[in-house]
Amino acid sequence: MKYRIGFGCDLHRFTEGVSLRLGGVSIPFSKSLLGHSDADVLLHAIADALLGAAGLGDIGELFPDTAEENRGRDSGEILALCNEAVAEAGWQVSNLDCVVSAQRPKLGPLKETMRNRIAAILGVEPGQVNVKAKTGEHVGPVGRLEAIEAQAVVLLEPLDATSAD
Repeated sequence: MKYRIGFGCDLHRFTEGVSLRLGGVSIPFSKSLLGHSDADVLLHAIADALLGAAGLGDIGELFPDTAEENRGRDSGEILALCNEAVAEAGWQVSNLDCVVSAQRPKLGPLKETMRNRIAAILGVEPGQVNVKAKTGEHVGPVGRLEAIEAQAVVLLEPLDATSAD
């Protein structure tokens, strides 16, 4: 097999707070996202896309919310460990495309920073990562400022020609 495609999505609801984490970046905001880890919805979607493409399950299996060691865990660390598992299975990221849906905060000015952070975590060039930002158009949980949602699709290629056969 020459390539593997994976899709990931995640949604976290807002809670009281003073900042949130998206794409491995701390963003000052009047709310935080609720989750067992740091609730970085974008990195969670990417991790699930990677694991799915490599046939390695999902982050809930590898990092269950019932495990105390995952409480408050940095999602950048989770993504790096998922990327290591993908490499151990013989795959590497060819490219990654992501969408973050948030009514607020406005993410356009932060897309490049998130892109660079994600690329650094994955050990790829920023040109292999794309981050898009959308609003909820005031519809549904995203539009009503109840949640942020992220989706990611990843294309994996073999580390070498013999590892994927």
